[in-house]
Amino acid sequence: MIIPPFLKPGDKFAIISPSGTVLPERVDGAVRAIEKWGFVPMVSEHCKGEYHAYNVITHSAPPHHRLEDLQWALNDPQVRAILCSRGGYGAVHLLENIDIDQLARDPKWLIGFSDISALHAAWHRAGVVSIHSPMAKHLTLYDSDNETNRINYNIFTGKGLPTYVEPPHRLNRNGIATATITGGNLAVLMSLLATPFNIIKPGNILFIEDVAEQVYQVQRLLYHLRLADILPHLAGLIVGQFTKHRGDDTSAMLDMIHDMVAPYNYPVAFNFPIGHVPRNVPIVEGTTATLEVSDTNVKLTMNFVIVNE
Repeated sequence: MIIPPFLKPGDKFAIISPSGTVLPERVDGAVRAIEKWGFVPMVSEHCKGEYHAYNVITHSAPPHHRLEDLQWALNDPQVRAILCSRGGYGAVHLLENIDIDQLARDPKWLIGFSDISALHAAWHRAGVVSIHSPMAKHLTLYDSDNETNRINYNIFTGKGLPTYVEPPHRLNRNGIATATITGGNLAVLMSLLATPFNIIKPGNILFIEDVAEQVYQVQRLLYHLRLADILPHLAGLIVGQFTKHRGDDTSAMLDMIHDMVAPYNYPVAFNFPIGHVPRNVPIVEGTTATLEVSDTNVKLTMNFVIVNE
C-alpha cells in the first residue's frame, strides 16, 4: 500500500461531487475550512450541479461529467487531496474508467464516506491508502478544529494517525487482532463483491455502517458474506452506526449482527462511531490496525506500517 505525500501549506485541495447533488452552501463551507487549514481549495466544474437520471435519481452531473471532475483532480500534479462533497449514489458509475495506473503513480488523499466507499475501493485497487471520513457538510457545520476535522488534518499532513478508545458494549466479543483495515458502507461494498474492486477480504479487520437498510436487508448481505466464506475468516469486525432503518430499532439490528457472527472467534466491537452520525471518526483504509476489545473498552490503533497482503 502506498501512502500519498503529506500535504504542505499552499497545496491544492480539490472538491468534487462524484455521487449526489450537494447544497452549494456546504461546498462554500468546505472551501472556508480548507482555506483555514492553509491549503488552496479548487472546486470542480460540476461540483454544485444537479442532474436527474430516470426522473428519480439525483446526481451532481451525468456520469461522464463526474468522471471528468475526478480525472481533473487526478491529472493536476498540484492537487494533493480530493474531498468528496457528499455521498448519495453514483460513484460506482466511475469505477471502470478511473485510470488506476495513474492513481498509483501520483497518489492523492481521498476523503469521504457512504457512497464514496466505491471510490475507496478504487484507491485500494491502486494500492493507495485513503481516508473514510465526513465530507463538506461536517466541515460546514463544525469548525476545522472539531475533533474529526482535526484528526483528518493530522492524518493528511503526517502528524500521526489516531488511536480511538471507546466504551464497551453488551454485545462485544473480546479479543485482539492486527491486520489491514478496510470497510465502509456495507451495501455499497457488497455490490463490489466478485469484482476487481472488492475490499471485503478474509484476514482483514472489516468496519461496516449503513443508512436506511432494514434489518432483514443487512442480514441478507451478511449471509452473502457467510456463504462466500468471507465472514467466518475475518480478523476482526467493527460494527458502526446503522441509522434510519424501519422504526430505528438499533438494538434489533445489533442483535441480528451479533447472532450472525456468533459462530466465529475474532474480536467484534459494536456501536463504534462510524457512519451517518455527527461523530463519524476517520479511518485510514488500507493501513495496519490493531483492534483490542476487552471488558473495559475498545481500542483501535492505526499506523503506517503496512502489512503486505
